[in-house]
Amino acid sequence: MKKVCISGANGFIGRNLKAFLIKQGFQVESLSRDDITGSDTVLAEKISGSYAVINLAGAPIIHRWNKKYKEELYISRIRTTQRITNAIRNSALKPSMFISTSAVGIYKNGSHNTETTFTYDTGYLGKICKDWEASAFTTAKLTRTVIFRLGVVIGKDGGALKKLLPVFKLGFGGQIGNGKQGMPWIHIDDLLQAYLFMMNHSETDGIYNLTAPEILSNKGFTKIMGNVLRRPTLFTVPTFALKLIYNEGSIALTDGAFVEPKRLLEDGFDFQYPDMEKALQDIVKK
Repeated sequence: MKKVCISGANGFIGRNLKAFLIKQGFQVESLSRDDITGSDTVLAEKISGSYAVINLAGAPIIHRWNKKYKEELYISRIRTTQRITNAIRNSALKPSMFISTSAVGIYKNGSHNTETTFTYDTGYLGKICKDWEASAFTTAKLTRTVIFRLGVVIGKDGGALKKLLPVFKLGFGGQIGNGKQGMPWIHIDDLLQAYLFMMNHSETDGIYNLTAPEILSNKGFTKIMGNVLRRPTLFTVPTFALKLIYNEGSIALTDGAFVEPKRLLEDGFDFQYPDMEKALQDIVKK
């Protein structure tokens, strides 16, 4: 039985991925916070001989940002990744692959991007993502390394829709600001299959945008959500209100790039939910 180690296994993605991989016949071990912050030797021993090490750790982006929380955003991602890559270097039997996480927040607000044609964000979120990826790539000469730039993950039991669905069902849903910002997204089931795809295809490595093929704005998402739920979407969430609540962290909601999963499509990955309408219909009926 092949062993997979996952950091951040208690989050929405981690819980679903762990359960999914167990069903696929893998032995899955969680890398706890104690594992990450504890002995270098113990962590190296734990991941030694793994088929894959998957890094999902990181404090939530949608939160009120102040100086202390911005440091937590950075440290929870970069330092955790550095600890894992150091353990990979020190492991007696190197893992066959390392799948780390980044985010579409690396791209400039309003820009259109693939993995090969892009415009990077120059703000704090962009810096986090760049340093996050650089930390992960230190293992590239030791083991096959893949980095997923995640879009907004949608599913029934967590993620972005957990708080949005009840609001939209009551008829109080609406776009954020002018709604023109990009909203790169992916259904949780496609995300899980993408991880398995990488594990099963040894020729894959490097950066992948983990987003659905459909290019969507926040306004477009709002309209589709209203149509699927058969509810009005007359309200608009003003950007100033989000700034009052989240401070600088409001950019996670008010800004967004347009992102294509070019490499996944070229490699032959088949999306079960390539468009938002189909994805929402599946989630709502569950």
